[in-house]
This record gives sequence, structure tokens and C-alpha cells, in this order.
Amino acid sequence: MDHQKVIRDVTVRLPMASTVAEVCEVAVEALARYTPATIAVLLHVHGRLRCVAATGSWQVFATVAPDAGIVGRVYTRGRSAVVPDVAADPAHIPVRPDVTAELCVPLLNPAGRTIGVLDLQWTGPADLVSWRAVAERVAARLGSRISALGGPTESRSEKLLRHASAMTAATTEWELMTAAIAAARDVSTLAAAVLLLGGRGGPRLGAPTAAPGELETRMRAELAELDTPVLARIIDRAHRYGAGYTLGEADHPPTDEHQPLVRAGVRTLVAVPFGPPDRGGVLLVADERLLRPDPTTVNLLELLAGQAWSCLDRLRTLDRLREQASSDPLTGLRHTGPFGQRIATVTPDRTALLAIDVDDFKTVNDTYGHQAGDRVLIGLARALEGALRQGDELYRIGGDEFVAVIEVSRPEEAVRVAERLTEAARQVGRTISVGVALPRPGESPDLALRRADQALYAVKRQGRDGVHLSPA
Repeated sequence: MDHQKVIRDVTVRLPMASTVAEVCEVAVEALARYTPATIAVLLHVHGRLRCVAATGSWQVFATVAPDAGIVGRVYTRGRSAVVPDVAADPAHIPVRPDVTAELCVPLLNPAGRTIGVLDLQWTGPADLVSWRAVAERVAARLGSRISALGGPTESRSEKLLRHASAMTAATTEWELMTAAIAAARDVSTLAAAVLLLGGRGGPRLGAPTAAPGELETRMRAELAELDTPVLARIIDRAHRYGAGYTLGEADHPPTDEHQPLVRAGVRTLVAVPFGPPDRGGVLLVADERLLRPDPTTVNLLELLAGQAWSCLDRLRTLDRLREQASSDPLTGLRHTGPFGQRIATVTPDRTALLAIDVDDFKTVNDTYGHQAGDRVLIGLARALEGALRQGDELYRIGGDEFVAVIEVSRPEEAVRVAERLTEAARQVGRTISVGVALPRPGESPDLALRRADQALYAVKRQGRDGVHLSPA
């Protein structure tokens, strides 16, 4: 075989290919004309060695960890590997059961950095020394051509799917927004992205990324200075007319709504609706360069915004369900589950437990019915909440039983708060009995709560409508 002819054949064909995938396929097809070896080109894309082109075999590994197998070893070390007997090399990845020898050479960019590998595997005798010289020269030309075309990259659709997976995995709104902004920048190749959220409470800026760039910082600063009606108009424009671009065309000034973004240095803008008009917002993707985004870019950003909104809506739904699961459906107060978690963290001599019982509540139910009793409990819950201080917590742990958990500097402070609660109850036409206890050092929370209950029953014995402090 004329090895020079192999190299010339590959060299002539490479410039004809216009994409990285085509270049790799051309190289594999050209080499396959001269050897029965199983041939593959694997490029490093987003943390994996991805098979971009290959001849047929029993098993094609679409992606390989960058340190797995002989291919991973060559990629990591940047040096060719010649393996005359694959059975003697435990790193060999069996693409077919009858392979006997393997030759793997690194693909380098002009800076000398490894970007992938060219791998050949034989099932019979082969002149590995000669083929190594051929493969290394082909790999040099292949690496240069791949780099000239922009290097090994994901398609934008692949990027979108990868980012969609990251957004789905987000467990908080901040994680989701950070993932959505990173995805918008990556898919669009623009410099900055900002989420402007609408809904109840008026428009607001979404959370910033962990390390916002200069343009994102300037955009957020300008948007933060705007009045609510102006922010609402930016959101309304996107929902009224749909996704739009660009900003900064010569002799065509931007709309009034977008002037603040011009002040921030934006010259290219894609504005994409985010969620429904009544609850959603707008995704603003921007750059300081004067560019012309193509329709495919905008379409991908619309798909991204739709996925991000679905993930955000799911997170909010889960939060509501968790809140409902931990709240009393009648009064809206937290109930026994969160209460147990809270008292497990009390501080001895600093956290006070106020056990509260509604006086003569059974009489209300027996005389006026349970609906009337429910109205009493709801009104009383609101009155007690209003009498507590900022940071104090109120729980409903039974039918007419409540517990307030408060932080105090001394027992007398807890008694004063309890007296405010009894006065608040009187204001809505009811009376309550309150027992107060501060956990002692080494005392379990359950025992401290039991002492608060005992103090409450002491009030009941003394005629109700009062406060009693358990002895320290």
C-alpha cells in the first residue's frame, strides 16, 4: 500500500468539507478505502469524548469518558498509543469481539492542545509502525481543519437539550434562573441575559447570575431604576407582539421602552416572552456588538424560555404543595410537622413556648355549630398573629390548641408577650389561657412543652383568661 497516496487522498478531501462532522466523516471514509480497520474519530465536547464519525462495527460508543479506555489515555496524555495485542491492555474498549490490535493518535489544535483522537482497530495482521506514521500525519491535518472550522462543538439544538436538563434539575428559583440565563447566553452566543418577571406584586428583576458580566450588571442597574409602569410596558410589548429583535439598526432608533437598555450599552437585543401574559415576564438577551440574530436563534430562545417557565411553574407548584402540606387548611397557620422541627432547635433559657387554649370553645361548637367554631378559630388566629412580634411564630397543634414559639432575653418578656395575646383575644370577644415555659439546659423540647401545658392547666384551675409561668 502506498501510504503517501493515503495521506494525499485525505488531504485533498478535507478542504471540501464545510462542517466539523463532514470533515471527520471524510477522513474516516478516505482511510477506510485503504484498510479493513474499524475507524473512529472522537472529539472532546462538553466533558465527553464524542464519536463524530465511524465505520461500521458491532458496538459504536457514542460518548466515552475523557479518561476511559485507550482513547481516553491518548486524549489525556496527548501521545499516540500502539497496542499490538489488545488482550494484554486492560484499558481496551471492545467495539467488536474479534479485534486484536489498536492504534490511537491524538488530534491537536494549532496551539498544541488535544481536542480528540483518531482510533483504528484491526482484526487481523497490520503494519502498525507504518500506519502510525500515516495516522499521525492524517491526524495533524484533521486537527488543523477542525480548528479552522471552529473546533469541536455542540449544535445549538444539543446545547438547548443539555441546558433543558439542567433547568429541570434545578431545585430553587435562583438555580433555575441562573441555568436559564447561562443557557440563553450559550445558545444565542450573545453576551448577557436578564429575566424580567411579572405577576402579582408588579414587575421585578429575576435573580442575578453568580458572576454577572459587565453588560448584565449595567442592564440590571438601568432596569432597577425604572418605575413599575415602564417595566410593565417592556413585558407587555413582548407578550403583545411576540419575540422581537434587533436593537441598534443604523438610522432606526429603538422604541421608548428599550431606551434604558441603550443607556446600558446594548446594541443587539432579543426580547422573548416568558410564561403567560398575566403571570410571566420577558427574557432579554443582549450584546454590545451590533449583530443580526437569525430566526433560528430567536426560535431556540423561545423554546428555551418555554422550558424555563415550565420548570419555574413546577417549582412554584411544589412550593405551594409543601406549604399546604405543612399548614393548617383552616387557619393557614403551620401545624404539627413544622412545629416539631421548630421546637427541636430551641435554645435553653432563651426560647419560650407559649401553650394557648381557647376558653369554653366546646360550648361554641355545641351551641352554634362547627361552622361558627371555625369562624372563631380563624378570627382568633388572625388576632394572635397580629399581637406577636416580628420573628415570633404561631402554630395550631390541635382543635383549639395553639403554641407560640418566641425568642426572649428573660422570662418576664415571655409573660408580657403572653399577656398581649390574652388582650388580643379579648378584643375579638374571646378569652384564652396561656402557659409559658422556657426550656432548661439539658431538658428535652417535649418536656418543656409539657411544662407549658401544665402551666396552662394552672390558669384553667384559677378561672381561665390569664397567663401562668412555669417555674425555671
